Amino acid sequence: MANTADDEIRSEPLSSALSERYLAYALSTITQRALPDARDGLKPVHRRVLWAMRALNLSPNSAFKKSARVVGDTIGKYHPHGELAVYDALVRLAQDFSSRYPLVDGQGNFGNIDGDNAAAQRYTEARLTEVAQAMLEGLDENATDFKPNYDGAEEEPVVMPAAFPNLLANGSAGIAVGMATNVPPHNLGELCAALVKLIGNPNIRDATIAGIVKGPDFPTGGIVVDPPEAIAEAYRTGRGSFRVRSRWFKEDGQRGMYQIVVDQIPYGVQKAKLIENIAALLEAKKLPLLDDVHDESAEDVRIVLTPKSRTVEPEILMEQLFRQTDLESRIGLNLNVLDKGTVPKVMSLKEALLAFVDHRREVLERRSKHRLEKIAHRLEVLEGYLAVFLNLDKVIKIIRTEDEPKPALIKAFKLTEVQAEAILNMRLRSLRKLEEMEIRQEHDALSKEQKTLKKLLGSENLKNEKLIEEVREIDAKFGLKTKLGARRTLIAAAKDVEKLLAIAEEVATIETQVEKEPITVVCSQKGWLRSFKGHIEESDAVKYREGDRKRFWVHAETTDRLMLFSTDGRFFTLDCAKLPGGRGNGEAIRTFIDLPSDADLVSMFVHAEGRKLLLASTSGHGFITNEDEAVAMTKAGKRVMNVKTGSEATVCRFVDGDSIAAVGENRKMVIFPLADLPEMARGQGNYLQRYKDGGLLDATTFRWKEGLKDENNRSFTPNELKDWKGARAQAGRLVPRGWAKSGKFAI
Repeated sequence: MANTADDEIRSEPLSSALSERYLAYALSTITQRALPDARDGLKPVHRRVLWAMRALNLSPNSAFKKSARVVGDTIGKYHPHGELAVYDALVRLAQDFSSRYPLVDGQGNFGNIDGDNAAAQRYTEARLTEVAQAMLEGLDENATDFKPNYDGAEEEPVVMPAAFPNLLANGSAGIAVGMATNVPPHNLGELCAALVKLIGNPNIRDATIAGIVKGPDFPTGGIVVDPPEAIAEAYRTGRGSFRVRSRWFKEDGQRGMYQIVVDQIPYGVQKAKLIENIAALLEAKKLPLLDDVHDESAEDVRIVLTPKSRTVEPEILMEQLFRQTDLESRIGLNLNVLDKGTVPKVMSLKEALLAFVDHRREVLERRSKHRLEKIAHRLEVLEGYLAVFLNLDKVIKIIRTEDEPKPALIKAFKLTEVQAEAILNMRLRSLRKLEEMEIRQEHDALSKEQKTLKKLLGSENLKNEKLIEEVREIDAKFGLKTKLGARRTLIAAAKDVEKLLAIAEEVATIETQVEKEPITVVCSQKGWLRSFKGHIEESDAVKYREGDRKRFWVHAETTDRLMLFSTDGRFFTLDCAKLPGGRGNGEAIRTFIDLPSDADLVSMFVHAEGRKLLLASTSGHGFITNEDEAVAMTKAGKRVMNVKTGSEATVCRFVDGDSIAAVGENRKMVIFPLADLPEMARGQGNYLQRYKDGGLLDATTFRWKEGLKDENNRSFTPNELKDWKGARAQAGRLVPRGWAKSGKFAI
């Protein structure tokens, strides 16, 4: 007998096996965990929680049930994963500071804005909200498809009917494999107004939609201070960010003193950590205009800030706090969702709304067809009742005397199977209700409804009118005129944005009141950094630690910002006025930046606004980036170049010219037009040059008419270089005779 275990073993390349399994894992993560469905805005875990709560009959008017019961049913029937993840999802649906329109009504400790966790699931209780009911409406009317659960014992909906655009109303966030999503919450009243316009005219411009949906509406309030054109552009592309500030007001005290009260903070910011951060900056004497901060919050947020003196302008103080703390936050927009529940796609605001409209149109059609089937069945039954109404005695006689009364009834009164079954299933007490007038009235009403529904299904205009009617019903329940739907986040007017920019410039001037002096920044091979007064030339007078030597020598001013590029693709920015002095050997560069131990510096230079940079890695990939986009505001730096495993960033040069030259470790060089390389804010880039062995050695930009120089500053004319001119991503040919042994280009 053959060994079945051996028969199942088959040879397969490791790379192929890994790629197939990783692809399966990636697809599962994208579709089943991280990205929401564009139609109902839910991820599977949230959809299953709501479905389990509906099965438990946890309607808004019912009694609460323990959260543990909901979690148990969810993981036992629909979501066979960790109970903590399911409970976290349930908690977030119930938190009024996380969800703009909570889908779960929680009773007990569900956490708070300070960042405290919810109580254990055995202590909290939950039920559905009216908003959640609107999400579920129509599930009993074949509004959506159902699929078997993980073990085939139960069924669960593929998507919720969703009477409102939950994706945009409540937002969503998630990180998948190779992609992510971040959709901030919006005001449902504004979304309903946009939907009414869109249903009537699907071809309206994105700008019109952006004029109706003013911006995000966060549950914690705040003020969006981006210009309207920036918000409109983010909505048009589906990518961008919103600059959200805390709301504050001045509260006058005695003897001309005042204090500032913050009553709304940016979405996602934990109040306790925010206050700790402000207190730490105060202790470090980095907030010279602030005297004290304390928390007077009860159920509402109330953070009190005391200025140093009455002469401090509150706008200036707050601007300084906005620049240094989470009182101002940037909240990203990445409308990357599952189109029709299957295909990841970055949508514009208009496309997301259209996806919802298409879903609601399908729900309307399915519910109408389902109702037509019910009406047809009931009409058939009523017609059977009418057929036997005048001969009840004969019906009773047949039932009493016939062994098989159904065929006899069908033959005697020419009934259908359905009609005969309905008559046989009637209770005797119902016979007194068989009044012809009542039957005919019900028959006429159903016939009229049937005619209306058939007319609806045959007319796109009538469907649009019905969809608009449904949207207006939702608007009446949860729109701008309701307590829940009133806008919480203010959108700063254009003139206010201009005023804020002027204040920001004033604060920047105050903060950068550093005397402009020339300095020389020196960094050693082993990463020791220091600065000397004046612009001094390289000399042996500057000493280094034993075994160390010079690496970077940069002339700068104390008012400049120093840019550093590392092999892991990150940029770091340092204030030249805060660099250590030239006494001794300086300080380790890693005390100023979070440079990983396996990374090194590639380049160091003074920042110049508007300048373009050529970035490239040893894998041969590269792109052009704007230097302004690379400025990092934190010690952790800013990742601009995505470096492939086994490679590292190796080139960072200023763009100056119309051509790019790339040379590999194999001493082959290729020259191609600068226009062939894309400009990106972040990414891996495109191939500059391809290699069979080795990788990229160096790359530079130059003017074709002026020729190219090697590291020894030897010039090569266009005529000498014409044989190396080709297309991007070619292998190239060996460098010209006489080229520098290092193979590199002039600095």
